[in-house]
Amino acid sequence: MNHRSLYRRTRTPFAVLAAVSVGAALLLTTVGPASASGSPSPAASPDRSGTAGRPTVVLVHGAWADGSSWNGVITRLTNQGYRVVAPPNPLRGVRSDAAYLADYLKTVKGPIVLVGHSYGGMVITNAALGNSNVKALVYIDAFIPAKGQSAGEIAASEPGSGVIVQDPTTVFNLVPFPGASDGDADLYLKPQVVRSSFAQDLPAAQQNRIVAAQRPLAASAVTEPSGEPAWKTIPSWALIGRQDKIIPAAAQEAAAKAAHTKVQEIDSSHLSLVSHPGAVARLITTAARTS
Repeated sequence: MNHRSLYRRTRTPFAVLAAVSVGAALLLTTVGPASASGSPSPAASPDRSGTAGRPTVVLVHGAWADGSSWNGVITRLTNQGYRVVAPPNPLRGVRSDAAYLADYLKTVKGPIVLVGHSYGGMVITNAALGNSNVKALVYIDAFIPAKGQSAGEIAASEPGSGVIVQDPTTVFNLVPFPGASDGDADLYLKPQVVRSSFAQDLPAAQQNRIVAAQRPLAASAVTEPSGEPAWKTIPSWALIGRQDKIIPAAAQEAAAKAAHTKVQEIDSSHLSLVSHPGAVARLITTAARTS
């Protein structure tokens, strides 16, 4: 079966889940140990203005993670004097998640550098639209969608993704949730996929924590189309892992080219923010200084 055909089918329950497989892990995102409180510590302070004239850096995680996936990046940015916040991403759907983030951004004073990993790229592309305080968009192994594109379509546009399969149950554990529409479900990544395709450059102990602590993504989010992209009016940067087996590097490169995004590449898995936080922090500071 042609993988692209999964996205041209009518939305039967299985079609939604199949499309999900295609992009599901895509929206993956990583995972680091959670804070003691279970909430992202960077957002603890009520003062959300930048430091010494610098922009506030807002970090948006993807699926199967929370704000703690940015821990290494946060440490490096705060050591350089940046104000950093990592609000939660609900992982319910592109439109609703973007609306949630857009409201949060309105509470941040001054200029913003908005950063998204994986599915977080879908969210920031929509949430930043019309917000004049957002001066730069930074995509970390992320989706950079054009209007009407879904995460699943982008991930399936090039070969090489370990989560593009005909049977989504071989990649995900599907769990019902209250209020889900017919055919929808929460997606949990299977342990073997974490180890082989999602976090293959991380130690086994860290992979095990990812498996245990992952937050699910609604399957329907994978096929939901993106709206008008904020990158049309906001400068953008992208870091692409050459060993990414969730969103193939070629698919990220094509999307970045269409968005006129400045690209850097790194020899990393999909989780460069965990395995190479220094490189991620450097790209963010480049965007901050340039903007």
